[in-house]
Amino acid sequence: MRSHRADTYKPGATIGDWRPEDDGFWQSTGRRVAQRNLWVSIPALMLGFVVWQVWSVTVVKLNDVGFGFSKSQLFWLTAIPGITGGTFRILYTFIGPIFGERKFTAFSTVILVAPMLWLGFALQNNGTPYWELALIAAVCGIGGANFASSMANIGFFFPKREKGSANGLNGGLGNLGVSIVQLVAPLVVTAAVLGAPAGGPQHDAKKNTDIWLQNGAFLWVPLLVIMALLAWFLMNDLKVASAPFSQQKIIFKRKHNWLMTWLYVGTFGSFIGFAAGLPLLIKNNFESQGYQATTYAWIGPFVGALMRWAGGWLSDRMGGARVTLLSFVGMAAALVVVIYALPHGGDGGSFWAFFIGFLAAFAFSGLGNGSTFRQIPVIFRDQHMREAEGAGPQAQAAALKQSEMEAGAVTGFSSAIAAYGFFFIPAMFAAMSVTNALWIFIGFYATCLAVCWWFYARKGAEAPS
Repeated sequence: MRSHRADTYKPGATIGDWRPEDDGFWQSTGRRVAQRNLWVSIPALMLGFVVWQVWSVTVVKLNDVGFGFSKSQLFWLTAIPGITGGTFRILYTFIGPIFGERKFTAFSTVILVAPMLWLGFALQNNGTPYWELALIAAVCGIGGANFASSMANIGFFFPKREKGSANGLNGGLGNLGVSIVQLVAPLVVTAAVLGAPAGGPQHDAKKNTDIWLQNGAFLWVPLLVIMALLAWFLMNDLKVASAPFSQQKIIFKRKHNWLMTWLYVGTFGSFIGFAAGLPLLIKNNFESQGYQATTYAWIGPFVGALMRWAGGWLSDRMGGARVTLLSFVGMAAALVVVIYALPHGGDGGSFWAFFIGFLAAFAFSGLGNGSTFRQIPVIFRDQHMREAEGAGPQAQAAALKQSEMEAGAVTGFSSAIAAYGFFFIPAMFAAMSVTNALWIFIGFYATCLAVCWWFYARKGAEAPS
């Protein structure tokens, strides 16, 4: 067994010798280091989601303080962060392994201070033009890109048997940033909790009271700075995770990169798109009946985030493909309930059937988020190890390293494409009836079911996972 110095694994160090599949190394050193990196990664990722989703709750109050935008314009403001989030995720997927994930986590966290400050100042003037708010929304979208680098990184730290749970915790608790901002922001805007430095109030004409809308942005600034410092001083860079783009780009030739991206668009794309659109759906369809978006909207993403961990945990025990199949069946059934619960013609609809249907859709999307990210490393590991079978220990070690690199890149890339759900789902709600959009989603889930069953779940599947 190779010896290793303790200071090689201390916080802030770059680690060259990393062998999570070696039980002796894992028990003596690996688990402790991996857990430390995981529990710093989670709150940093959570804040990224906060910044990404801050507009989903901000738009609900814009017109109440005098901005005067149309319903379509408001949906577009919730959708725009999805464009930059998805696009920058592609970049973040490949740039993290080049520079080192510890350094990149710190950098990608601290730069989010800028859009939060810009948003906080812009909200204090209801004469701020729409184009400027749209630009701020685009910059806030960069927060969503942190997911790609974070998930690709954490997978390297854990052995195969624990990847599902580790990725489920990192992604699931990170996803809680959506619920946190939708729960906390409406509370902090009701009082001058940040004091005079945060600026004066705006008048909420609807409720005839003062609110401090900028607090929903300024609140996160000190937390972002703190987490950037913790990432810098407590996390580690893994040399095994280091790879230039010239090596990572091989994933674009891998069929299973594209197939798993398709499935992840169905799971995470739904989760993040529904989280962005639900507050306005409640406001537009049920506020007249006394139901407030700020009271209920955060619960759906909360359920989905927690179920992501459950999806990873279940997948480690019963196989990721089976859990993924279950998630698509459940989401389709849940959206049928939502469709029939919406107001139609003179019918006011049923809020509670609508809301419970959406909670179920979030829950099943969370299961699928966890299971697909368990499938990816299993698929690539099994494929490369089969190819290296009988070739000797050195070739098998090289195959394992290659599989880890490709799985990390596929994890990041699939999350990047799926992030566009943040844009397309609210955009579809803005461009067509909600009912038609939901039927389109159900049709898409049917294609995901077919792909998952044929390639990963059926007896004799090409890549059982």
